[in-house]
Amino acid sequence: MPQTFTKSERLCSKKILGDLFKKGSASVGTFYLFPFRVLYLPQPESNGSLPAIVITVPKRLFKRAVDRNLIRRRVREAYRLHKDQFAINAAGPASIAFLYTAKQIISFEEIEKGMKLAIAKCAMKNMP
Repeated sequence: MPQTFTKSERLCSKKILGDLFKKGSASVGTFYLFPFRVLYLPQPESNGSLPAIVITVPKRLFKRAVDRNLIRRRVREAYRLHKDQFAINAAGPASIAFLYTAKQIISFEEIEKGMKLAIAKCAMKNMP
């Protein structure tokens, strides 16, 4: 599987984003795994495709856009390198939001470690 991050893997739909971030929704799963809070919508049928993701970094904690973009790039790269775990398990969530929760900019190695664990946990959530 090529390690790319295509347009189809980016979550752009306002409707799905609204469903994902709806407060108190029973259909949205969530868990916290440093440095992320992960929200996901389960896939109704397993079609084996990769989930669409969105990465958010709070403006409240990182005032400068340069810092937010740096974190977003690191998270995106960590996801790109480890997304093949979804292909192995075949049944993963349809949509995932990664919310960066650390109070400071952390190293790529720490982000990658957290991303590996988050993807593994997320891939297992939809297993029958």
